[in-house]
Amino acid sequence: MSLFIKKSIKSLLAASVESDKSLKRTLGPVALIALGIGAIIGAGLFVRTAAAAGGNAGPAVTISFIIAAIGCALAGLCYAEFASMIPIAGSAYTYSYATMGEFIAWIIGWDLVLEYALGAATVAIGWSQYLNDLLNTFFGFTIPYEWSHSPFQVSDLGVHGIVNLPAILIILLLTMLLIRGTAESALVNNIIVFVKVAIVLLIIGFGWQFINPANHTPYMIPADAGTVKLNTGAIHDYAAAGNHGWFGVLRGASIVFFAFIGFDAVSTAAQEAKNPQKDMPLGILVSLVICTALYILFSHVLTGVASYKEFLTQGSEASVSYAIRNHMPGYGWLAKLVTVAILAGFSSVILVMLMGQTRVFYTMSTDGLVPKVFSKLHPVYRTPYKSQWLFFVFVSLFAGFVPDSIVGDMVSIGTLFAFVLVCIGIFILRKTDPNIERPFKTPAYMIVCPLGALVCLSMIASEGWENWARLIVWLAIGFVIYFGYSIKHSKVRHGDSGIPFDPPNPTYVE
Repeated sequence: MSLFIKKSIKSLLAASVESDKSLKRTLGPVALIALGIGAIIGAGLFVRTAAAAGGNAGPAVTISFIIAAIGCALAGLCYAEFASMIPIAGSAYTYSYATMGEFIAWIIGWDLVLEYALGAATVAIGWSQYLNDLLNTFFGFTIPYEWSHSPFQVSDLGVHGIVNLPAILIILLLTMLLIRGTAESALVNNIIVFVKVAIVLLIIGFGWQFINPANHTPYMIPADAGTVKLNTGAIHDYAAAGNHGWFGVLRGASIVFFAFIGFDAVSTAAQEAKNPQKDMPLGILVSLVICTALYILFSHVLTGVASYKEFLTQGSEASVSYAIRNHMPGYGWLAKLVTVAILAGFSSVILVMLMGQTRVFYTMSTDGLVPKVFSKLHPVYRTPYKSQWLFFVFVSLFAGFVPDSIVGDMVSIGTLFAFVLVCIGIFILRKTDPNIERPFKTPAYMIVCPLGALVCLSMIASEGWENWARLIVWLAIGFVIYFGYSIKHSKVRHGDSGIPFDPPNPTYVE
């Protein structure tokens, strides 16, 4: 039987009807927008901005954000159409199942683990860095290096990390909150979003007066910028490809792209939205617009306050607090406030990422592609509690034992790959099923869809070969699981609304 058997739109819509055995619809438009902002503003802004500026783009990281935002906006329009048309949990996995068939859906569902689960791990590592900064600022001590860093990291004094315990702790606490319920989690997220947006605005407002024009000249890193020695002892050479000029800006875009992954996490909550057809596009697009504006202003201020090279050396951890303490005299209080707000902000990102991951696997489980344990709901809270605990273990392994640079790059390439398939999916569905009801339509889809895929592919192309190798290995593991388990247990494949589909000329067969 074809690998590209599809799940019909009709069966997907039937699955969206709320019942005692389904996810509970509790989220309104404000909660969905806050959910998007909660996921978007976090490690991407407070950690990855400095990493991209210091290593690749320099002050032109603002241009990197614009490039990444264009790719996200194009993909976001496609996400909005899908989310309004197919309002159930699963995000790009669900959309791919309806448009490109089961095998592609499996690939994207497996790939989303890189986005959500490893995204949560990356942010948890950043949370650990800022917790140490907070403890040092307020109490004069830090968690020992070996207990707050991975085994692959070494301090300036030659101390090797063992495990990042603070990162595992925050994942545990948020896992317990998510098991308690989506509405409760959304309330906590709304409060955190208000606080961290206020802090971002304060940094932009107060930091603007400390911008040193010399830090923005030249705006792009020149090829002769020299080298810097990293805290790990390695040498970073700006003359290398991808570390200067326009290619460095493009490489920076693929790094800061991590900062935008939250908007598509909104689509994973479609089955818990009160009015998904109307509110899902609003939640996705409004949160994306708000955060893009904040990102460009924030990165302009950060790279103007401190030299980009500092973000690879003494300012490589807790970069924002470092820049304020060392380059904004008189605003030490803001550094302290920022550290607290960043910890809260990171928590909301992890919260949304963990929720998004379990909702994708919830849908894959109901389709039979992964074991039933992932769709087992709590008898009282109606949340996928067993799945939540399993992903706690999985995410903790990466957060506790792998550096954020490696995990973060895996997240970016996995997310970009997902966006490419979503853009292609809308294009296909407009051709194969033009008459289906679309509460929201992607404007100029003949241009938006291909352009969105191309922009995302260009950012993927700028990724280093190490990231391509990790993606290929990850997909290979997924293929083993699919052909060993999923293909045998697929409900669609065994007569549940399956429709054969064979590219390159997609046609429905009744």
